[in-house]
Amino acid sequence: MLRHFIHYGIHFLVPILIALLFFKENKLRVAIILLLGIVIDVDHLWAEPLFDPNRCSIGFHPLHSYWAILVYAVLPFFKPTRIIGLALLIHIAADTMDCLLI
Repeated sequence: MLRHFIHYGIHFLVPILIALLFFKENKLRVAIILLLGIVIDVDHLWAEPLFDPNRCSIGFHPLHSYWAILVYAVLPFFKPTRIIGLALLIHIAADTMDCLLI
């Protein structure tokens, strides 16, 4: 239960907190973009089985691959992709924490 609370807390609470604390002028827009980082979970649809509670997403799914994470890590360094990169890195952090708690 704690594992799921931490995992989904990072997915949903951390983006909102970051938007509220660091993007006060555009907090709603930034919060929505940060929450949309979860869209990369679309690659779970290609997995067999679709859901496995004991599977680590990192390195298994295409959008959770190490190459993809490398791209996500570069995005925050450029202003046009900064928030999107942050959203994707928050998502990867949530999934990494989930992997550590398996």
